[in-house]
Amino acid sequence: MLERVFHLVFFEPRIPPNTGNAIRLAAGTGCHLHLIEPLGFDLSEPKLRRAGLDYHDLAAVTVHPNLPAAWEAIAPERVFAFTAAATTRNTDIAYRDGDALLFGPEPTGLPEDVLSDPRITERLRIPMLPGRRSMNLSNAAAVAVYEAWRQLGFPGAV
Repeated sequence: MLERVFHLVFFEPRIPPNTGNAIRLAAGTGCHLHLIEPLGFDLSEPKLRRAGLDYHDLAAVTVHPNLPAAWEAIAPERVFAFTAAATTRNTDIAYRDGDALLFGPEPTGLPEDVLSDPRITERLRIPMLPGRRSMNLSNAAAVAVYEAWRQLGFPGAV
C-alpha cells in the first residue's frame, strides 16, 4: 500500500464538485484528503459523487468535526495555509513527507482565526496575474499537491 505523502485539508468546503475533484486528486496522487466540518453539502450528494466518479474507494478521505480534531489526528510537523493574501509563493517551499496543505472554503478562503492558528508554519500563495481574486479550490489544491509531490520525485507514481 502506498504511504500517504501529504495531507490535503479543506476547511469547511462548500461546493460539492470541488470536493469530488479533490477526491480524484487524492486517489491519483496518494495524498490524504481531510474535510473539516461543517461541510456545505452531504457527502452522498449527486454532484459530489459525479465529480468523484468511482475514485472514492481509491482515495483516503477523513471527515473531522473541527480543525483541532484534525490536527490531533494528523499531527503534522508543518502546515501550509494557502491564501491569496500571502506573499510567499508555494513554489518557494521545500516540501517534506507529512506536510499539511490547508485550503479555505469557497468563496471566502481561510478566516483570520484559522490563519492565526499557531500550527500554521507559513502562509502561501499560488502566483496569478494581478487583479484576480483567486483560483478555483480544486484547481488550487491540484497545483499545490502536484508541486509538493514533484519536489519529492513523485513517489509511487508510474
